[in-house]
Amino acid sequence: MRGTAPQRRRVALSLLFAGALVSCSKERAPPPAQPVPVSVTQAVARDMPMLATAPGNVETINSVAVKSQIDGQLLESFVKDGADVAKDQLLFRIDPRPAQAALQQAQSALAKDQATLAQARSQVGRYKDVAAKGYISADQMEQYRTNLGVAQAAVKVDEANVAAAKLTLGYTEIRSPIAGRIGRILIQPGNVVKANDVNPLVVINQVEPIYVNFALPSSLLGHVLKAQRQAPLAVRANVIGIDAPVEGKVAFVDNAVDTSTGTIRLRGEFANTEHVLWPGQLVGVSLTLGHDVNAVVLPDAAVQNGPNGTYVFVVKPDRHAEQRAVKVARVVEGHAVIESGLAAGETVVLDGQSRVEDQSPLKIDEPAAGAGQAAEAAR
Repeated sequence: MRGTAPQRRRVALSLLFAGALVSCSKERAPPPAQPVPVSVTQAVARDMPMLATAPGNVETINSVAVKSQIDGQLLESFVKDGADVAKDQLLFRIDPRPAQAALQQAQSALAKDQATLAQARSQVGRYKDVAAKGYISADQMEQYRTNLGVAQAAVKVDEANVAAAKLTLGYTEIRSPIAGRIGRILIQPGNVVKANDVNPLVVINQVEPIYVNFALPSSLLGHVLKAQRQAPLAVRANVIGIDAPVEGKVAFVDNAVDTSTGTIRLRGEFANTEHVLWPGQLVGVSLTLGHDVNAVVLPDAAVQNGPNGTYVFVVKPDRHAEQRAVKVARVVEGHAVIESGLAAGETVVLDGQSRVEDQSPLKIDEPAAGAGQAAEAAR
């Protein structure tokens, strides 16, 4: 029993020491949260364009399916696939020999009947005075006059036949009715073509100028009409692979809203002298409908999306983050126009938001370029 007392004392001391350690650990404060490294930007007040954007479809102003107007063998083609052609440029030639023969026949008939007409006129002139003196009968004189009328009618018919034959001969040369670009030649020389056949020889699309059709929400119709009253409404077409947008003007606003889609159809007209736009091409369309004066603007990357809507992290004076809901009116070329929730001059987190929460301490890097320069460029 004497050996148990020291053992009890050791156990008691151990328990006392362990309790002291637990007590100390409870009184020690947790380590402070580490600042989150972020980059920031400042909201600025700028005049921002009110841009409307939409997908558009390029459409030719005029498209012609070139067909033969006569039957015959196609002898020559004077253009290549995809060539640019001028109005009245020679495209194809059909064998002219049948038409030439028909013209010669018509001209011969005309010459014959013209001679007959000259003879009939001579007879009427010669016997007119004789008939007045009673040397020939009235019936005979009437016959001379009838012969003259028949000869005159025959000459008119022959002249019409000659004109028709010349027209047919002209059809042997097929010329471009418009200036534009031809597609693939569908019928090659050597083949026999039919007048107004189902299949054309080639299709020509006018590409200067050219249309772009697009639609905007009907809610923007008032802005469109107001902008049109002030000046010709400019429109831009953005083509993939082309750095600068193509400039044009709004040429048409439909007279009714499409009730099935809630949109209004518009059409832009573009000079297209560089042939950047092609029929059937899909492009992005944008047009400026006005400007917001002193709009609050910041880079779109600063705006976050959450279950309750859009928000930003505002940097407070103590360098802590404040999560604040904002309403974005629109995004213009990478910059958000803030309708409410943020004032010009306030600093917000631009990069590093994934690790930031409301009231997080922040370690701010060098400020990123503000919205001002880009907003100025967007104007």
